[in-house]
Amino acid sequence: MDKQEKYNYWENYAQEDLKTAEAMLQTQRWIYAIFMCQQAIEKLVKGLYGLYLDFDNIPHTHNISRLINDFVDKLPEQISTDMFDFFDLLTRYYLNNRYPDYVNELSQQTKEVNSKEIYNKTKEVFTWLLTLKP
Repeated sequence: MDKQEKYNYWENYAQEDLKTAEAMLQTQRWIYAIFMCQQAIEKLVKGLYGLYLDFDNIPHTHNISRLINDFVDKLPEQISTDMFDFFDLLTRYYLNNRYPDYVNELSQQTKEVNSKEIYNKTKEVFTWLLTLKP
């Protein structure tokens, strides 16, 4: 696979995660909707990481800010502090391998309105990230 094909792989999976986030909203599974938003942005950022740096050495992290910081100096525009704050918010919703108490606490804090706002912001950020492809 060439670089573009590898990027397409990441983007396609990110698109599927975004669709799954919408499905989770429709079934009122608020925390899982946000988790899938996190997954969508993480995968898209990993695709960009591969394009800007190296597909063979994408870090095994779910911290979106850390990933994008590795190639932020190569991007055609600066990333605002607000955007990094949003990346950090999403990263807190990465659930895989989390302790049940953490997931329960996060679930209790997660509301419908909050989930819908995060989903809508994720769609905006996703569209913007697509414009950063070199």
